[in-house]
Amino acid sequence: MIIHPKHTFTNSLPADSIVDNSRRQVTKACYSYVTPKKTSNPKLLHVSPEMLKKLGLSENDAKTKMFLNIFTGNTVLENTKPYSMCYGGHQFGHWAGQLGDGRAINLFEIEHDKQNWKLQLKGAGETPYSRTADGLAVLRSSIREYLCSEAMHHLGVPTTRALSLALSGDQVLRDVMYNGNPDYEKGAIVCRVSPSFLRFGSFEIFAARNDIKTLKTLVDYTINTHFKHLGKPNNQAYLSFFNDVAIRNLDMVIHWQRVGFTHGVMNTDNLSILGLTIDYGPYGWLEGYEPSWTPNTTDSQHKRYRFGAQPDIVHWNLYQLANALYPLIEEAEGLEAVLANFAIQKEAKYLQMMRSKIGLSTEEPKDANLIQELEDCLQLTETDMTIFFRNLADFDSSIPTNGLQIIRESFYEIKTVTEAVKNRWNLWFDSYADRLKRDPISAKAKKENMNSVNPKYVLRNYMAQLAIDDANKGDYKLIDELFNLLKQPYEEQPKHEKWFAKRPEWARHKVGCSMLSCSS
Repeated sequence: MIIHPKHTFTNSLPADSIVDNSRRQVTKACYSYVTPKKTSNPKLLHVSPEMLKKLGLSENDAKTKMFLNIFTGNTVLENTKPYSMCYGGHQFGHWAGQLGDGRAINLFEIEHDKQNWKLQLKGAGETPYSRTADGLAVLRSSIREYLCSEAMHHLGVPTTRALSLALSGDQVLRDVMYNGNPDYEKGAIVCRVSPSFLRFGSFEIFAARNDIKTLKTLVDYTINTHFKHLGKPNNQAYLSFFNDVAIRNLDMVIHWQRVGFTHGVMNTDNLSILGLTIDYGPYGWLEGYEPSWTPNTTDSQHKRYRFGAQPDIVHWNLYQLANALYPLIEEAEGLEAVLANFAIQKEAKYLQMMRSKIGLSTEEPKDANLIQELEDCLQLTETDMTIFFRNLADFDSSIPTNGLQIIRESFYEIKTVTEAVKNRWNLWFDSYADRLKRDPISAKAKKENMNSVNPKYVLRNYMAQLAIDDANKGDYKLIDELFNLLKQPYEEQPKHEKWFAKRPEWARHKVGCSMLSCSS
């Protein structure tokens, strides 16, 4: 196995002057050098063939001892210096100061096919940013991250990627629900892959400390590396950079709303400067269509990061990034214009996305009313989001009375579909049928279009939990089955039809299926 590592990040940005791995406040630096913790008995559980190819590696490479050791932190590749990144963040709406990579260690970069990739181990040990934690990860959370980041890519959602999933061979103590009942679990390590792991909080930390010099160095590096089309960094480029970040993150969050993904912990340190889904912690997928739902137990009271609020939270986070960039631009008007435009585009893009979900190819002024009434109907009784939109593609506008029969499978409790609920749905189907008749697209094209944006298969919470339960018993086959299923989420895949099903009742209140903590 031959790897030619690159180091554009560390070569371009200031390093922490202190080299010992002690927890501390790190100033005037974008990262600290850290050596991953050696593991006792590493075992590779799964590797992404697609990511191997993107990195210029082969499946035979992945079978080598060298691959295992590098991507579990047991071997530091020659001529590389692993590091963890410094950043701050607003957590649940409040400035939390320095955070940083508490359990993530960047190994090196690989350039292949004109693409630069950063490779990062999650769960590889303590860093200066670990605070009171151990820097490790458990198999449970690692399976969730590994499967979901790859599944999101195949759904067409901007995301960081995953190369490999491995057991460390060590036991890790975790209190799953923060209720004073810690227990030992299998330790694991995921190799994350991304063009960049920079977050909003990477910039906020320097503005908060009034370290404008390092802030400028980081912004200039980011523009020169990831936003080259903006030209040489200057005041106008800084403003254009902010606008690009806003557009990318709007695109990302609209995709989340399209597929029913709830991130769970949208702090500013968990939003990517490239508009990629990053940090798969207490995420979840909508089962019943419930805009107020959040999978994060830490947020169960106020539900700040609930599904329906996600576009607004991106907007709020952009305000914080604007504040961080202001010292470089020194005028608020341009930043405020970007934020105002985001508010307008947020509504327009959401409406455009929802039109596509119900098969409309043209725009009419009253489409917003039709979509609002649909969202209201979806909440009359528990209705599975994924099944509803997938089956809606079979609706025939010439027979609107068949609408309820087509979506029947999406109802969790058919007895809750009262006459009043049926009447409301029938009125909506009448309006929908009328609207479809005014749309020029053919029924066949409509169905194809709808099935290309409404997935049949997503990584439902209970599916991931089944894979976790098996893995904890030493059976890893379901990880591979789900990994391959989710590579084609829009295809029918008849042999996998069992996964096109509502959440089973046993999973309704099961930890890992409906409730997750930030350690998940």
